[in-house]
Amino acid sequence: MTPEQARKAFRDGTVSPTSGWAPGYTQANLIAVPRDWAYDLLLFAQRNRQPCPILDVTDPGVTSTPLAPDADLRTDIPSYRVWENGELVCELRDATRLWRSDLVAFLLGCSFTFEHALAAAGIPLRHVQQGRNVSMYITDRDCRPAGRMRGPLVVSMRPIPADMVELASRISSRMPDVHGAPVHVGDPGGLGIKDLSTPDFGDAVEAEPGDVPVYWACGVTPQAALMTSCPPFAITHSPGHMFITDVPDETYRIA
Repeated sequence: MTPEQARKAFRDGTVSPTSGWAPGYTQANLIAVPRDWAYDLLLFAQRNRQPCPILDVTDPGVTSTPLAPDADLRTDIPSYRVWENGELVCELRDATRLWRSDLVAFLLGCSFTFEHALAAAGIPLRHVQQGRNVSMYITDRDCRPAGRMRGPLVVSMRPIPADMVELASRISSRMPDVHGAPVHVGDPGGLGIKDLSTPDFGDAVEAEPGDVPVYWACGVTPQAALMTSCPPFAITHSPGHMFITDVPDETYRIA
């Protein structure tokens, strides 16, 4: 499936986590905030680049991006979240009626982008095998605050065979614009995570014998910041339901 075909499927009503969709093409997190909060979010992202690597920022009210010129940011993501004063008020398939002319949209790198490279190297992706969304957890590590934006680091977790952890780290480290190398390996308590079977976002994923939990910085971090910072309004993607761009993964791979 091409990125264009995937986006059409979402416009037509398909709702699905996007891991494994349009392999070889970059996926992105979305967060759109009112113009008067955009600088705070921009500074927050710059100060916390690993969880919030910026791929594009729109002008106020603009619903397109050079990352996929024919796409519409209001319709081409499988599921959206709407936030008011830090509270999640609804999830919906089409955000057109709630999109405002003052919204500035940020597209941030997503770890689904390097999954194609992991799979190509023979590293199993348990959440894909099990037909589940990736597991995501709020940690006890605070991001560096910026203006009114503050909040904890969120991580995605993938169980990786112990003898492949170094390879997974090396592959992902070559793609810093989509979160780069893991931030932690092994004991979830090192991140303040109490129970891997109850993720804060996504689905619980079952490990196989010999697997080790590996944690990457996650683009859902700005959603945790929304809960802490309480801007009056925001629209985001639903965790795991990403914007699929036309940009090949290789664009964000360094030598």
